[in-house]
Amino acid sequence: MPASRRHHRALAVFVHCLGILAAAPALPTAATPKAAAPPGAFRAAAATVTPTPTPTQPDAAAPPLVSPSVVVPTRGAPSPVTVVVTPAGTPAPGYQVQVRNTGSRPVATTVRQELPPGTSPTWVTPGGRTTRSAATTEVTWQLRLPARSTTTLHTALTTAAAGRALSSPACAFAANGNRPYDCATATWNRAAAPVAQATPAPTWRRPPALLAALAGVLLLTVGGLWWWQRHRRARAATGATGAGSHTTHSATGRAGTGTVFAGTGAGFTGRGGPAATGPDGQYSRPVTPVVMARRRKPPVWLVVGGAVAVLAGVVGAATVTATRRVAAIDTTKQPTAGAWVGTGTTGVLGVPLREQALEFTVYRIACSSTPSAAARQCQVTVGVRNLTPEQQTWHGQMQRAYLPGGTFVSTDEAATRLANQGRDVFAQPLAAGSRLVLPLVFTVDGADRPKRLELRSGVFSAGVRVDVP
Repeated sequence: MPASRRHHRALAVFVHCLGILAAAPALPTAATPKAAAPPGAFRAAAATVTPTPTPTQPDAAAPPLVSPSVVVPTRGAPSPVTVVVTPAGTPAPGYQVQVRNTGSRPVATTVRQELPPGTSPTWVTPGGRTTRSAATTEVTWQLRLPARSTTTLHTALTTAAAGRALSSPACAFAANGNRPYDCATATWNRAAAPVAQATPAPTWRRPPALLAALAGVLLLTVGGLWWWQRHRRARAATGATGAGSHTTHSATGRAGTGTVFAGTGAGFTGRGGPAATGPDGQYSRPVTPVVMARRRKPPVWLVVGGAVAVLAGVVGAATVTATRRVAAIDTTKQPTAGAWVGTGTTGVLGVPLREQALEFTVYRIACSSTPSAAARQCQVTVGVRNLTPEQQTWHGQMQRAYLPGGTFVSTDEAATRLANQGRDVFAQPLAAGSRLVLPLVFTVDGADRPKRLELRSGVFSAGVRVDVP
């Protein structure tokens, strides 16, 4: 037997033995025989036998539908109460709030409508109670909705300035509570009077066109001067060469030519020089020396002038472009912390604001009126919508409330869980295309109310900023 086969067989036997040793602990142990009881014991037991109830084994729990290691995204359950807000088609600002009970039982609910800053109600549906504070005005209705019914509430406001958009959110809460069923918002906007549009200046009056035309004229002028100078020098050189030869007549009437060399005085004139006669006995015509024209380079002033003109055009165009871009910058906006992905947006209460992955809408903010010795809580009702086809994770520490002094606080996750009836809204990601309406709680120090909210989906997201009145 070859050595290789012997080695393979020995290895196979060794592995087989290891398998047997590993399976030995799993084999059932043999039952230990009980000691035989004396015959008298059976007779005594037979006389005193009583039925012993056998405990029933509980049924095995059904296996979970989803593995515990798989994170199930959060998807908002259908609410029994829905809210729809629409702007009224009136010259003065107005809104219609439709509250619908989709369930089969009556529901008691509290409807709160936040009015735009700087406005006051002129008429509300009977039953509404107006509450004014230093910053906001709120209208509240206590309703009992019959099963599968719709209730419409109306609100009319004071006349606003033309062209000003007014957003008013409304939410339906559980009776005498702060747990929202649903929220909605609408924006009323009256078209402003048509304003005469400024006619754009003609092309020839725009700075870039003027600079380009000036550069072109300068280049043409320099090129014309250079061509004229070169042509004048060429004509002068041609005239000097033609003046160096002339023709003389001999005494016999034959024409003879003589060449005059500048500076030497040498040459042939008249009949002098038999060596100049040709084969026919006549004087031959001397060859005119060819002057080699040197390749002329453009003058230095022309090169420098052209470079200056091109540089002036480039600098002028860059200056105009930079000026326009600087003028288009909005200096009132402040940079958002961590705005590395996407573009940050800013808005007010009741306006949906989108970032890279999520859409946030702040419907209401309410702070406790009697702060404790250390801090007080502010509850913010927020709507969150996932705009992407994938589930998105958001974190409580990235949701911030900024105080007037510039400091900020993150979400109080313990208080937020309590406001959501023990549910951790940040533990699971948001499902694709889902929408949630939930309260977020911020614990702030002092009596100051937050001036700005900053909400974002991730650490590197630009997020949205909501100005709080």
